[in-house]
Amino acid sequence: MLRKLAASLLALISLAALPTVAHARLQCVTYARQISDVQISGNARDWWGNAEGTYERGVEPKAGAVLAFAGTRAMPYGHVAVVRKVVDARHILIDHANWSGPGAVDRGVVAVDVSPAGDWSEVRVWYAPTKSVGLRASPAHGFIYPRTLTATAEVKAASKG
Repeated sequence: MLRKLAASLLALISLAALPTVAHARLQCVTYARQISDVQISGNARDWWGNAEGTYERGVEPKAGAVLAFAGTRAMPYGHVAVVRKVVDARHILIDHANWSGPGAVDRGVVAVDVSPAGDWSEVRVWYAPTKSVGLRASPAHGFIYPRTLTATAEVKAASKG
């Protein structure tokens, strides 16, 4: 009887320690750092400001760039996603984590610029649970370009000129 009680107590203690590790979920920031050449620390909402002086930033989508979303009531830590492909001026395909579900990774999903000025300041993103782009637009700062992308663009511009 004592042996069963000790085993049960040990199992209970193990379960109490397990959730921290077992429930650790992939966050958008960690995923963006893993799959892009943009290496910024801090919450996603801070990436735009933290990129200043280190990475070029702008409103034109480019493959390999990171789309930085602002923090809102619905997403207080902001969000970041990596541009996989530019479809046209208002549609891109992105790779990102923790949008469609806790820790879920979405690859090659559509993001649509719905801003009146066409400057990617308001974006609707594919949401897997509804199998559609989200109903609400999320505010975005713009794109953070990796140094390799910026260097490639500068070389191309110099060769044309």
